[in-house]
Amino acid sequence: MKGLSEEIVRKISARKREPEWMLKLRLSAMREYFRISEPGYGPDLSGLNLAEIRTYVEPETEMRSSWEEVPEEIRETFEKLGIPQAEREGLAGVGAQVDSEYVYHNLKKRMEKSGVVYLPLEEAVRDKKWGEVVRGHFMKAVSITEHKFSALHAAVWSGGSFIYVPRGVSVEIPLQSYYRMNAAKMGQFEHTLIIVDEGSDLYFIEGCSAPKLSVANLHAGCVELYVRKNARLKYSTVESWSKNVYNLNTKRALVEENGVIEWVTGSFGSKVSMLYPCAILAGEGARMEYTGVTFAGEGQELDTGAKVIHLAKNTCSVIDARSLSQNGGRAMTRSLVKVARGARGAKSFADCKSVILDSQSDADAVPEVKVDEAEAEVGYEASVGKISEEAILYLKTRGISEKRAREMVVRGFVDRVSKELPVEYAMEMNNLIRMEME
Repeated sequence: MKGLSEEIVRKISARKREPEWMLKLRLSAMREYFRISEPGYGPDLSGLNLAEIRTYVEPETEMRSSWEEVPEEIRETFEKLGIPQAEREGLAGVGAQVDSEYVYHNLKKRMEKSGVVYLPLEEAVRDKKWGEVVRGHFMKAVSITEHKFSALHAAVWSGGSFIYVPRGVSVEIPLQSYYRMNAAKMGQFEHTLIIVDEGSDLYFIEGCSAPKLSVANLHAGCVELYVRKNARLKYSTVESWSKNVYNLNTKRALVEENGVIEWVTGSFGSKVSMLYPCAILAGEGARMEYTGVTFAGEGQELDTGAKVIHLAKNTCSVIDARSLSQNGGRAMTRSLVKVARGARGAKSFADCKSVILDSQSDADAVPEVKVDEAEAEVGYEASVGKISEEAILYLKTRGISEKRAREMVVRGFVDRVSKELPVEYAMEMNNLIRMEME
């Protein structure tokens, strides 16, 4: 199903057997999509023709709860991403989505006993109990009128995860979702909705990938996170899209009193990225930490960063954004820090560092700071530089090849991000960096 029309929206909704409220929301979002203009900033999106994008692609298999039941071709794809290994090591629930549908989903029994809910989102929408919970949170942290691609997402979303962690429950091991685009000229529009209730703790990991294709694909997912009073959520993403993908994702967290949201992001691949995880610190003492690294190579324009909005007293945020560019790649780091009137005692610090690995590449930082409260502390620091030739020379005098020395310097630059990831994901990120440098 290519493009966007009322007929397509109705077919998607009927295919998923959705309640009437979801169909109405989809149709309203479709109308907003045609009304809203494309963003007036950021990378050139003229190579993206929605009329040629398939907004829904069904994989040739049904969802399974046992890994062995999944067709061999799909198993081989996800084995390369480490899902079976993750299961063997005891990591919690794993959901795997190919194109527009989930093909594998499992949740450990002990998670179910503690009351943790982890469902494909479309299943949660139809559920008698959780359907109303979804209705009260879906496209509430992110509005359908936010921008053109949030409207598109809401109109044709498919797949994704719903997670609810009950009050006072600490999930011992991470939950995970993997998203894979296999088809050409397709759009993937998964929606992740997570609610971490009062006093609870969750670590969620998201992995994304796509094969190399010669035509444009679109990824316009949406992540909505609700962190209740005294709760903590760590959300990690390692994205390794192919360089034909337009990655136009929207992520937002609403954080209540003394709640904590931690973003950890590794952005690789994609032709174009526009990705700025955002936290709204709505309760007193709420905190946000963002740690991210972006690597822009040949033919890539990666426009990334983070946003934070301080609405309450004594809130705190730290943004640590790092980027690398090579072979003519362009890395743009955008950050927004907004302190509303009445957010007394708010503190925020943003540090954006960029390293350019050759003379053909480019890097920029675009900060935006809005402070409407006199009793607040806001700091911003940015730097752009080339790789240290002195460090390379020093390592070469110790018998290390120049190629290996450059890899070591770069890995040291992104070390802070690696340390925030589980070992297997840190290894994946380091391998992606090595591959980009080669």
